[in-house]
Amino acid sequence: MVTTPSKLLLADIAQTCSSIPSNFIRPISDRPNLHDVKTSDASIPLIDLQGLAGPGRSKLIKEIGAACLKDGFFQVKNHGIPESVIDNMLCVSKEFFHLPEHERLKNYSDDPMKTSRLSTSFNIKTEKVGSWRDYLRLHCYPLEDFVHEWPGNPSAFRQVVSEYCKHVRELALRILEAISESLGLESDSMNKVLGSHAQHMAINYYPPCPQPELTYGLPGHKDPNVITLLLQDGVSGLQVLRDGKWVAINPEPYNLVINLGDQMQVLSNGKYKSVLHRAVVNSNSERISVPTFYCPSPDAVIKPPESLVDEEHPSIYRSFTYAEYYEKFWDHGLNSESCLDMFKAG
Repeated sequence: MVTTPSKLLLADIAQTCSSIPSNFIRPISDRPNLHDVKTSDASIPLIDLQGLAGPGRSKLIKEIGAACLKDGFFQVKNHGIPESVIDNMLCVSKEFFHLPEHERLKNYSDDPMKTSRLSTSFNIKTEKVGSWRDYLRLHCYPLEDFVHEWPGNPSAFRQVVSEYCKHVRELALRILEAISESLGLESDSMNKVLGSHAQHMAINYYPPCPQPELTYGLPGHKDPNVITLLLQDGVSGLQVLRDGKWVAINPEPYNLVINLGDQMQVLSNGKYKSVLHRAVVNSNSERISVPTFYCPSPDAVIKPPESLVDEEHPSIYRSFTYAEYYEKFWDHGLNSESCLDMFKAG
């Protein structure tokens, strides 16, 4: 279990340390090996969504299907979220993490079941080594159920984040329709299986790190949800495992990164797979990333549609509720072994 220092938040510890505290240092066998990361001619697919509602839809569906099949990750541009909405989201996120410590701590909790909370690392109750990040976790659908729990400082926070959440949800639904069609399903197939739907967000803050080679912002993991839509500032940090090598995904202004989560792997009966990814840190710059996790509602039963199951392709996983899965994910922690292994059929 990670020991909690006198200061609860990493951002405040990082300001005064010239070397990282021992409880953030990874074992030698589990360090990022930053010199061994690919940084060029290996980027994930970039898909222009401009024609998704027009005559180019079938071509884009094939592109999205190919990216899901081969990579599990892709970037999108011309996605419909106004640049001003993105600028405001990144700006208010930075403003929040630059507030005085006592102001940020009003939102602090280490209870992973709370629907709005500020915390640090990943799960300080269970992990043995800390991760170099603070994060603000927010539930955001339906907005009216949660927005009153969000920070009231900065004063524009709730309005700005609400606006971004609405746009990113619309985009998530359009992408889920496209993924459904790429699997030969009806366009509303994925959306129907998610029950009443859920949408969570993490605003991640990675302070400059004096020894980035010894730790992670987040270690290699797979996301527990259906799809994740990631907004990044201009600082590189996201890396994806491809063909046994870590590949840096450098941020492009106003593009979003889409990655498949574990529930999509189940819903596609293993055709599309969630992929290991991680966040690394650097010694020069703070970094902000904003993943939106689009999820089933807790009571939704997760299993592939009948059309994707036959004698040649039996169901790989037993059916389960998302609540059952999510509880195991948090207890399991961020490990390279997927939590899905606990749900295999037979």
